[in-house]
Amino acid sequence: MTTRQPVRRRRAAVGIIVFYVSLCAGGCTFQLPLRLTPESLAAPATPTLLPGIPTPTMSAAQLSDPTALIDAAGLDFFERRVVNVYESVSPSVVSITTRVLRRDFFFNVAPEEGAGSGFVLDQAGHILTNYHVIEDAETIEVAFGDQLVVPATVIGVDPRNDVAVLKVELAPEELQPVTLGASNDLRVGQWAIAIGNPFGQFGRTLTTGVISALDRTIEGPDNRTIPGIIQTDAAINKGNSGGPLLDSSGRVIGITSAIFSPTGTSAGVGFAVPVDTLKRILPDLLALGRYRHPWLGIRYAYIITPGLAEVLKLPAQDGLLLVQIYDGSPLATAGILGAQHEDIIGRERVYTGGDLLVAVDGQTIASIAELETLLENHYRVGDVVTVSIIRDGRTLDVTMALAEEPR
Repeated sequence: MTTRQPVRRRRAAVGIIVFYVSLCAGGCTFQLPLRLTPESLAAPATPTLLPGIPTPTMSAAQLSDPTALIDAAGLDFFERRVVNVYESVSPSVVSITTRVLRRDFFFNVAPEEGAGSGFVLDQAGHILTNYHVIEDAETIEVAFGDQLVVPATVIGVDPRNDVAVLKVELAPEELQPVTLGASNDLRVGQWAIAIGNPFGQFGRTLTTGVISALDRTIEGPDNRTIPGIIQTDAAINKGNSGGPLLDSSGRVIGITSAIFSPTGTSAGVGFAVPVDTLKRILPDLLALGRYRHPWLGIRYAYIITPGLAEVLKLPAQDGLLLVQIYDGSPLATAGILGAQHEDIIGRERVYTGGDLLVAVDGQTIASIAELETLLENHYRVGDVVTVSIIRDGRTLDVTMALAEEPR
């Protein structure tokens, strides 16, 4: 979160069980679990760290002696791995300071500062952060540690996924890019390492935890939901927004974006936009300054429930009863129909007679949110899809090309 914006909270709280990972301080002894043997620990291939991060290796003889896991600096095997990740990735993490003009209680315009985090994407000077970190900013400055502060310009934004790309003018040798990993194969319980600038003043702070859950949904800056979110118990506070969430090999798996907290500080429930989402939208942000969201053109629709289907005598128990369709949209161009008349049911005015949208490419659709998530995650503008509708009791398959959602 930024220091100038309130914490965004989910519309509905969810029950969670958090598994905390604690690492020994230097000098403590490391006790192997009793049921693990040196052979079982040595069998799996040691994960490869990023270039420049030494991969800790141990022989079976060392594994059989817990004291041998402590290196010359007093760090155990797992501490050394985290230290190596921090030393490799922290130079890529930046602090972002913004200045926004706000009107006070007396309608006077006054500058207001905000702070967040970001990380270096490439040696061309592109910086990735959250959209809400730089939203409405008049000026943006990026700090590389304590010595180097440079102005930045906005290259591209996607409010729906809370992502923004900035650009700074620096020599390539002064920029150390991160390595983007993958998020489609993450598992609950994996290590999660966050690096950011909490409260805008504690630069390049590292916190560790685990991936607590996957596929969460949070509300974005544009008040629409962001699906597929990573949940972690690594401490995230105001000012951490826009910083990288890393795996234990130092690869970026997400961008820290929000927390759930009654107090405004870390309560062990943090959220990150997954890196696969970032990789999907980055080409458009860099080339066009925006992401082209795929769109069919529904303006309003009823979610079909068994009760509604019974009252309206609909031939389907789930799907979308189309009410309004945007002119010129893919649905309208393909001849899909919205409501044709209105009825009064009880005290409610209900618009009926429209087509029932029940599936896209064979994937059943039960809500607008489900449709948007399907299109967002699996399709691009220009892709041709088959939309299944029910009209007058007959199922029709209609093909159409997805358009860009109007901004």
